[in-house]
Amino acid sequence: STLGSRNKRLVGESLNELGLRLGFRLAEGFGERVIYREFFPRGLTALDNLDEATLGVRPNLSHVTARQEVRTLIESLKLPLDERGRRRAAARAEWFASLDKPLETHDIMAD
Repeated sequence: STLGSRNKRLVGESLNELGLRLGFRLAEGFGERVIYREFFPRGLTALDNLDEATLGVRPNLSHVTARQEVRTLIESLKLPLDERGRRRAAARAEWFASLDKPLETHDIMAD
Protein backbone atom coordinates (compact mmCIF):
# COMPACT_ATOMS: atom_id res chain seq x y z
CA SER A 1 0.00 0.00 0.00
CA THR A 2 1.01 3.60 -0.46
CA LEU A 3 0.72 4.29 3.27
CA GLY A 4 2.90 1.27 4.09
CA SER A 5 5.63 2.27 1.65
CA ARG A 6 5.49 5.88 2.87
CA ASN A 7 5.82 4.75 6.49
CA LYS A 8 8.67 2.41 5.56
CA ARG A 9 10.47 5.27 3.81
CA LEU A 10 9.96 7.63 6.79
CA VAL A 11 11.19 5.03 9.27
CA GLY A 12 14.21 4.34 7.05
CA GLU A 13 15.06 8.04 6.80
CA SER A 14 14.69 8.46 10.57
CA LEU A 15 16.90 5.45 11.27
CA ASN A 16 19.55 6.75 8.86
CA GLU A 17 19.54 10.13 10.62
CA LEU A 18 19.71 8.47 14.02
CA GLY A 19 22.55 6.29 12.75
CA LEU A 20 24.56 9.37 11.84
CA ARG A 21 24.06 10.76 15.34
CA LEU A 22 24.76 7.54 17.22
CA GLY A 23 27.32 5.97 14.91
CA PHE A 24 25.57 2.96 13.40
CA ARG A 25 24.64 1.89 9.87
CA LEU A 26 21.56 0.22 8.50
CA ALA A 27 22.09 -2.87 6.39
CA GLU A 28 19.95 -5.42 4.64
CA GLY A 29 19.79 -8.63 6.62
CA PHE A 30 19.92 -12.19 5.43
CA GLY A 31 16.97 -13.92 3.87
CA GLU A 32 15.71 -17.18 5.32
CA ARG A 33 17.63 -19.64 3.18
CA VAL A 34 17.80 -23.40 3.53
CA ILE A 35 21.42 -23.21 2.40
CA TYR A 36 22.44 -21.46 5.67
CA ARG A 37 20.92 -24.34 7.64
CA GLU A 38 22.89 -26.77 5.47
CA PHE A 39 26.17 -24.90 6.06
CA PHE A 40 25.89 -24.63 9.84
CA PRO A 41 26.13 -28.30 10.94
CA ARG A 42 29.10 -28.76 8.62
CA GLY A 43 30.93 -25.75 10.09
CA LEU A 44 30.77 -23.86 6.80
CA THR A 45 29.83 -20.34 5.87
CA ALA A 46 28.81 -18.82 2.57
CA LEU A 47 32.33 -17.37 2.34
CA ASP A 48 34.10 -20.73 2.50
CA ASN A 49 35.44 -22.37 -0.64
CA LEU A 50 32.23 -23.57 -2.24
CA ASP A 51 33.44 -26.31 -4.53
CA GLU A 52 32.29 -29.88 -4.98
CA ALA A 53 35.05 -31.23 -2.73
CA THR A 54 33.93 -29.02 0.18
CA LEU A 55 30.18 -29.28 -0.32
CA GLY A 56 29.90 -32.85 -1.53
CA VAL A 57 27.76 -31.57 -4.41
CA ARG A 58 28.29 -29.07 -7.19
CA PRO A 59 27.59 -25.48 -6.09
CA ASN A 60 24.26 -24.14 -7.32
CA LEU A 61 22.47 -20.81 -7.48
CA SER A 62 21.55 -21.01 -3.77
CA HIS A 63 25.24 -21.18 -2.84
CA VAL A 64 26.09 -18.23 -5.08
CA THR A 65 23.15 -16.16 -3.82
CA ALA A 66 24.02 -16.83 -0.17
CA ARG A 67 27.64 -15.84 -0.80
CA GLN A 68 26.59 -12.59 -2.49
CA GLU A 69 24.20 -11.81 0.36
CA VAL A 70 26.99 -12.19 2.93
CA ARG A 71 29.42 -10.13 0.83
CA THR A 72 26.83 -7.37 0.45
CA LEU A 73 26.35 -7.24 4.22
CA ILE A 74 30.10 -7.12 4.85
CA GLU A 75 30.51 -4.31 2.30
CA SER A 76 27.65 -2.31 3.82
CA LEU A 77 29.22 -2.57 7.29
CA LYS A 78 32.36 -0.87 5.92
CA LEU A 79 34.55 -2.76 8.34
CA PRO A 80 38.20 -1.63 8.48
CA LEU A 81 39.46 -4.81 6.79
CA ASP A 82 42.01 -3.17 4.50
CA GLU A 83 44.37 -0.21 4.76
CA ARG A 84 41.81 2.22 3.32
CA GLY A 85 39.22 1.00 5.82
CA ARG A 86 41.63 1.38 8.73
CA ARG A 87 42.43 4.96 7.68
CA ARG A 88 38.73 5.74 7.40
CA ALA A 89 38.07 4.20 10.84
CA ALA A 90 40.91 6.23 12.39
CA ALA A 91 39.64 9.47 10.82
CA ARG A 92 36.11 8.72 12.00
CA ALA A 93 37.33 8.01 15.55
CA GLU A 94 39.28 11.28 15.55
CA TRP A 95 36.22 13.16 14.31
CA PHE A 96 33.97 11.63 17.00
CA ALA A 97 36.56 12.43 19.69
CA SER A 98 36.56 16.09 18.66
CA LEU A 99 32.77 16.55 18.63
CA ASP A 100 32.53 17.80 22.21
CA LYS A 101 35.60 20.02 22.04
CA PRO A 102 35.30 23.72 21.19
CA LEU A 103 36.61 24.89 17.85
CA GLU A 104 40.19 26.11 18.14
CA THR A 105 40.34 29.51 16.49
CA HIS A 106 43.96 30.46 17.17
CA ASP A 107 44.96 29.09 13.75
CA ILE A 108 42.11 30.89 12.01
CA MET A 109 42.01 34.32 13.62
CA ALA A 110 44.94 36.69 13.61
CA ASP A 111 45.84 38.76 16.66
